Amino acid sequence: MTTPTASPPGWPIQRAVYARLTGDADLAELLPGGVHDFLPENCPYPFLNLGEAIDTPDNRLDGFGWQTTLTLHAWTRAKGNRQGLAIGARVTALLDHQPLTLPGYHHVATRYEFGQTLTDPEPPGDIRHVVLRYRVVTEQSA
Repeated sequence: MTTPTASPPGWPIQRAVYARLTGDADLAELLPGGVHDFLPENCPYPFLNLGEAIDTPDNRLDGFGWQTTLTLHAWTRAKGNRQGLAIGARVTALLDHQPLTLPGYHHVATRYEFGQTLTDPEPPGDIRHVVLRYRVVTEQSA
């Protein structure tokens, strides 16, 4: 049996996802406010921010693995959900069943888990939010 990697793959996954999303011209066109890990003040809408991640051990008899759920948040001020869903569709096209380069880890799969549309109820009520969650399965590199 191999020795486990010092830490779960959450940070390498976040870096790889950020690089994939910020490197896509079609997504950049949909997101004048950009893609963020830390959201700057007065960021223009629409924008996408990297949200929460959960790393769960997924060990095998002969090695160590993880399942990481990564949540992304698309924010718009559009009337209706069309714009947010278009952003979500492009993000999913970039991540779902697409390979990620993760130093120190073997990427097994990335799968879209769900998307949810929400409306901010606070006045003026013009903020739309699309929650996107992906599951990234990894194994420790030999």
